[in-house]
Amino acid sequence: MSLNLDNTMIFEIRLEQRLAAWAQRGEIDTDLASIICGIAGSGAKLAESISRNGAADQSGQGDITKPDGKIQKPLETLAQNIFEADLRKLAISFLASEKTTDLLEIDPGARLGLAIDPLDGSSNIETNTSIGSIFSVLAASAGDLYDHRLGDILRASGFLFYGPQTRLVLTCGDGTYNFLFDPDDECFYQDGAALQVPAGQREFAINSSNYRFWDDSVRYFIDDCVAGENGPLGEDFNMRWNASLVAEAYRILVRGGVFLYPGDARPNYGSGRLRLLYEALPLAFIIEQAGGMASDGVERLLDMKLASLHKRVPLIFGSKDRVREVIDYISGDAVENTRFPLFETRSLLRN
Repeated sequence: MSLNLDNTMIFEIRLEQRLAAWAQRGEIDTDLASIICGIAGSGAKLAESISRNGAADQSGQGDITKPDGKIQKPLETLAQNIFEADLRKLAISFLASEKTTDLLEIDPGARLGLAIDPLDGSSNIETNTSIGSIFSVLAASAGDLYDHRLGDILRASGFLFYGPQTRLVLTCGDGTYNFLFDPDDECFYQDGAALQVPAGQREFAINSSNYRFWDDSVRYFIDDCVAGENGPLGEDFNMRWNASLVAEAYRILVRGGVFLYPGDARPNYGSGRLRLLYEALPLAFIIEQAGGMASDGVERLLDMKLASLHKRVPLIFGSKDRVREVIDYISGDAVENTRFPLFETRSLLRN
């Protein structure tokens, strides 16, 4: 029997129904559908734990200092344990987590592996600001994960957003969809049609406290945004910064604009702070499937290969117009046009 959701009110479509419809049309397979349902179920458990136990993290008791010097909070450990316990029951070849040093082999015979940041934005726990979980499902085994262009093996990406509402943002390669969790019946329901990143929006998100460490090209772009309508960009901009990647991504999906986490001159920050596999890659897929753009400033993220499990990359994503604007500054074209207009006018030093 064919599953037809065309005449169903969108807010009545459960996640499981949407996945079944995609599977029926051959857009995904049942293994992928099961993995996504498993992640959603784990996210619902974690959302409940956050609402009940988040206060325990405010004391700092139980914090773990990882080898890279990063502090891992008890709620991060809990998130890792919830996802790992649930996902080990599924047909996945490996589990790669931002919270563990090594990749975990689960089922060598499985066709799909999972990369996840179980709890992003943990610095916001004590201030009760939105946090989340970010994931990608890849058609790879533990042995060949490094052999492929990552965009070629991506099968799904998403993030769970634990805020005033618990939401799942998901793409399986045919648009980006938004699902709202209903705690009464413990189900995710589709909320609206496929998301589209709005263009032409005048918002940027960056941690300005690192201004002195940025390359000149990034400083020039931010300076020109701050200069407003009297500056080279000719528009007034608003700045946003939540220190929560899922919150920044969700706002971009709904309101547009651009997010930047560039590399900078601080020790160990030359390639930025965010991990390619667990953070930048899934968000790049989500944003591109919503009509936006994601880059490290030079290269499209989905064109990259994984050099190491915890590889870091600069991350720029948002509406295409704004991301291209940033790339023009990084390449030097926009800097020349706005700082040295004489050269642009006479075209003496350009091909």
